[in-house]
Amino acid sequence: MKELLGGCLLAVGILVAGATGLCMSMFYGGPNSWKNFTQAFNFLGIPFLVGIGLIVAGGALIRSGRRGRY
Repeated sequence: MKELLGGCLLAVGILVAGATGLCMSMFYGGPNSWKNFTQAFNFLGIPFLVGIGLIVAGGALIRSGRRGRY
């Protein structure tokens, strides 16, 4: 059961971090690239970090589920 929940968290985390990362990369570039990057990170940084956290939590649940089974 832990592996199933971990897999779901991992999938949702990849989708959230990937979508916000792609949106953040749209704002990055041009002559004021550092200014654009900081503005994009101000708006999209929190969801990106939440997505990374979900990926880490999902991986930890998968590892703990496998450790208990073997």
